[in-house]
Amino acid sequence: MNDYQVLVVDDEKEIRDAIEIYLKNEGITVIKAKDGIEAIDKLNEHEIHLIILDVMMPRLDGISTTFKIREQKNIPIIILSAKSEDTDKILGLQVGADDYVTKPFNPLELIARVKSQLRRYVKLGTYDGMEQVIDIRGLTLEPSAKRVTVNGEEVKLTPIEYKICELLMTHAGRVFSIHDIYERVWNEPCYNAENTVAVHIRKIREKIEIDPKNPRYLKVVWGIGYKIEK
Repeated sequence: MNDYQVLVVDDEKEIRDAIEIYLKNEGITVIKAKDGIEAIDKLNEHEIHLIILDVMMPRLDGISTTFKIREQKNIPIIILSAKSEDTDKILGLQVGADDYVTKPFNPLELIARVKSQLRRYVKLGTYDGMEQVIDIRGLTLEPSAKRVTVNGEEVKLTPIEYKICELLMTHAGRVFSIHDIYERVWNEPCYNAENTVAVHIRKIREKIEIDPKNPRYLKVVWGIGYKIEK
């Protein structure tokens, strides 16, 4: 984990400092910010590989900060908040977060999620043997560039959204259950992941489909799962 830089954003200094200790023990460099505005400044000043972002902050909250970051960057974002309700988790995922950890958090769980996101973003890149460009009726995936385009126009996907597209497009026509998608993309056991996967599928449709309610590419197979139509 050396050479990785994580931006920790929280208005409570004690939490920022505690997370810094955990991450430094893993060889990760930590950049800290006390609110969303400072976080965006730090993001422009440093090469950041992942962001841990509190929701409730002064000046610019975590949800608004995530939205602004997603306008330009696809860096993995882990939302950190005392709110545990599903609606808050879904809101964070809807605006572009990749994962959600609830306070008070288990340090080992947080570190495991950080490592998982870093592996996907920095190390994994693409699935083995899938370097060629894949084109499905104008929906194109370029694994080496981690890029998806629709009729030549690039689609801005988060790392998780890209990995879902990559999984489905490299196995076009195959139906994947929610359980399969979660375990293959998040690289961890699936537990109550229906909302998480559904939110990401909906966001992908909004980005790649002309009419998300009548999708041309990303289809649901009711009672089974999802597939990219050949």
